[in-house]
Order: sequence, then structure tokens, then C-alpha cells
Amino acid sequence: MELRQLRYLVTVVEEGGFTRAAARLHLAQSGLSAQIRQLERELGQPLLDRSHRSVTLTETGRAVLPYARAALAAADAVRQTADAYSGLLRGRVTLGTVSGATGHAFDIASFLADFCDAHPALEIALTEDTSERMQAALLAGELDVALLGPTDEGPPPGLSLHTVVDSPLGVAAAPEDPLLRAAPDRTTVELAALRDRALICLPHGTGVRAALERACAQEGFRPRVSFEAASPHVLAQLAARGLGVAVLPAAEGGDPAADGPLRTLTIVRPGIRARVALAWRADGPSSPAGRVLLDRLREALPSPGTGGPA
Repeated sequence: MELRQLRYLVTVVEEGGFTRAAARLHLAQSGLSAQIRQLERELGQPLLDRSHRSVTLTETGRAVLPYARAALAAADAVRQTADAYSGLLRGRVTLGTVSGATGHAFDIASFLADFCDAHPALEIALTEDTSERMQAALLAGELDVALLGPTDEGPPPGLSLHTVVDSPLGVAAAPEDPLLRAAPDRTTVELAALRDRALICLPHGTGVRAALERACAQEGFRPRVSFEAASPHVLAQLAARGLGVAVLPAAEGGDPAADGPLRTLTIVRPGIRARVALAWRADGPSSPAGRVLLDRLREALPSPGTGGPA
């Protein structure tokens, strides 16, 4: 039995079949299948059920899989420990982010380029998703670190948060919008004034949407969201065309306005805070690479209200 055979088995299970697993492993499908069959012959039991369209584990396979993963994790830990003494980081680290998480306050592309230059043997994966799903992925060990908008007022159980952006929530409106026609010089809008307005907002599972819905519920109404988009830039474009008012962090309202003469009004009575936080498992990332990435992000990200390093 070889470690590579265990890695092949785990990859086939994760990808749900031989075709995608072979592509991920950069192997010929026939060679991958032959290695799995060799492992099954050595163990004397079939591990995979190939009788259906998707490959599934047999009862023996389900019993073996946790030990295969543990063996691979132990081998990776041995390699990482040895590399730590030589100052070399290997392996794979995963970073999640919500769309527009840091805006112009933080250049994530430059950060990742510098991080890759400093650790050339390290593979970094960047994924974009909703805050809600990334919180679950952190707890499941599928992400090492994430930049997200917290969906609850307090830290979710099992996670640690470091706030990097904290700004009032506002609406971006076109000059001809009723909010501005009645009072062109206004800079704020009461939440109650948005009760029956068509709103343009980030989707469910994002921190901004959760904060908006909590505040509206406290005021006794549900927000009427007519359009959803994952990108603040798209929200502003829709508002500029008069399709409603876009709900955005007040600090971001001016950036998308380049696509049109948008004005940002801060929501008051009650005021709503929009936050972006660096999040990780409370017991810390499991790998040395994940811990280094977290430390570098905490050094590089701006502190709320300062624009400087955290």
C-alpha cells in the first residue's frame, strides 16, 4: 500500500468519479483506475462501487476513508514540520473572500503576488462566496482564512474575527430619485423612509443583507429587495439607471458612482453598521502555511477608520 494510492482514493471520492479525479491529479484515467484496483486487491475488498453513473464508496470504503485521510494528513504534517525547520512552506492554503470585501482599501492581488513570491513552494487557492457559506467552510476545515461580512452581531461559535472594515450602511441614489428631489442637500435617510422603496442589495448570506434585514425587522417591516447582485459595482450601476436605491456601505458609495452621478445617503434612525472581518477557526488554521497567511493578512489589512495596518 502506498500513500499515493490513498491520495488517489480520497480524490476520486471528493470529485465523485474517475474523470474529474484524473484531471485534478494530472493522470490518465486508465492509470488512476489501475492504481485503485491494485489497492483493492491488496486489501482484499472493493472500496468503490462503479455500478452507477457516479462512483460511490462501498461499506468497506466508507470504513477505510477516514483512515486514508488521517494517513495523508499525518504525512503532510511530517513534511510541513521538516519544512518549518528549513524555513520553507509547502502544501496548499485556501483564502475565501466576499465580492468587494475590501474595496480600494486593500489590494488583494498585490498581497497574494507578494505572498507567492515569498513562498514559491506554496499553492494558494482563492475562492469567492457568500459570508454564510464561508463561515461553514471555515468550521469544516475547507477554508483556512476568509474575508467576510459577519452575518450575526457576535462572532459565530467556533470562529475568531478581526474586524478590518466598519462603516455605516447607506443607500446610493440617482439625483432624480424621490429621496433627493425632495431634499437635494440631504446626507442621511431614515430607515423608515425605505419601507416601500425598491431596494438593490447583496444576496442572502452576506453580512450587509443580514444587517439590513435585522434592522428592518426591528422597525416592523421587511425590506422590498427588487434586485440582487454579488458585486457592489453592479448594485451601483442598477441604481444609476433608476431601478431603485442600492444598499451599500457608506464608504463604498462613492466608488461605484463613477458609473453615474450617484449620491450616498447614510441610513439613520437606526444607524446600521456594515463590517468586513478576517475570520478563522478559533483554534487557528491547522497548517503552518495557513497560520503564516493569517499572520501576514493581519499585518497587511487596514484597521477600521485608520486606513493603516491592523
